[in-house]
Amino acid sequence: MSPNGSDRSPRRPMRRKLLQALTAGLVLATATGCTYEDFPRLGMPTPTTEEAPRILSLWQGSWAAALATGVLVWGLILWSVFFHRRSRTKVEVPPQTRYNLPIEALYTMVPLVIVSVLFYFTARDESDLMSLNKKPDLTVNVVGFQWSWCFNHIENVPGSTGDAKTSKELAGIPDRFVEDFPANAGGVYDCGVPGTRNPQTNNPGPTLWLPKGKTVRFVLTSRDVIHSFWVVPFLMKQDVIPGHTNAFEVTPNKEGTFLGKCAELCGVDHSRMLFNVKVVSPERYEQHLQDLAKKGQTGYVPAGIAQTSHEKNRETNNL
Repeated sequence: MSPNGSDRSPRRPMRRKLLQALTAGLVLATATGCTYEDFPRLGMPTPTTEEAPRILSLWQGSWAAALATGVLVWGLILWSVFFHRRSRTKVEVPPQTRYNLPIEALYTMVPLVIVSVLFYFTARDESDLMSLNKKPDLTVNVVGFQWSWCFNHIENVPGSTGDAKTSKELAGIPDRFVEDFPANAGGVYDCGVPGTRNPQTNNPGPTLWLPKGKTVRFVLTSRDVIHSFWVVPFLMKQDVIPGHTNAFEVTPNKEGTFLGKCAELCGVDHSRMLFNVKVVSPERYEQHLQDLAKKGQTGYVPAGIAQTSHEKNRETNNL
């Protein structure tokens, strides 16, 4: 009995709170709307390019390593709490261990091993994802500006004359990208404003059309500040930097219309810098380019701020 004569054990409120906490955790886990098919992706959308599964695998592996580390650390903490508590040992001050070289070596080497393994897989995957083919199937110059996007399709399109290699609108793009442009590519473009909407989905922003099964090189340029080009189900994004040109390649393998956004805080209307990516068959893609040409959207819009001398020198030194 307790001192006041009650039979209520002080442990009961603690058990009740533990039960409530477990119930709340179960509700949170089941109320997220995720199905058993979504759970293995750990919050990532379904991949829609040939390169995206590699990114997803790295994401899952990182979570697995973090979970294993967390279980080990929390296990050691709980073990010390339960098995070395004062009420169990009846010792006011337990024995103090000042030095233990094996344990010190262990907790020094284990984090080094974990970081080294994560670094290896990250460097391996990043090297593969950032590699560029000598001749991609098509090239799209993505132009970021406050507060929307333009897309220069560097293609040979019937009804469009010119040459992307000598176009003054694309003069800011470094030679290492220009040399891979197709010859005599007059090209077409499509631009948007924050109020632009996709006619099929009514999602805000302009729509970039891409062909399924073709390797697309994105050449990223900016007219003003740093943006970030992110197509969510591609699981890939890269900064769009004024005075520095970035590029990456993907191969879409699923048709559909997907959401894209700017992932870099670029100013007051950053949240309005949305766009869509519509992946269609190669035949529909070619027809879309011809439709843009018929609308008079031939040639190219200015790519943005030219490559700075510092960046040109850096790239030359790295060759």
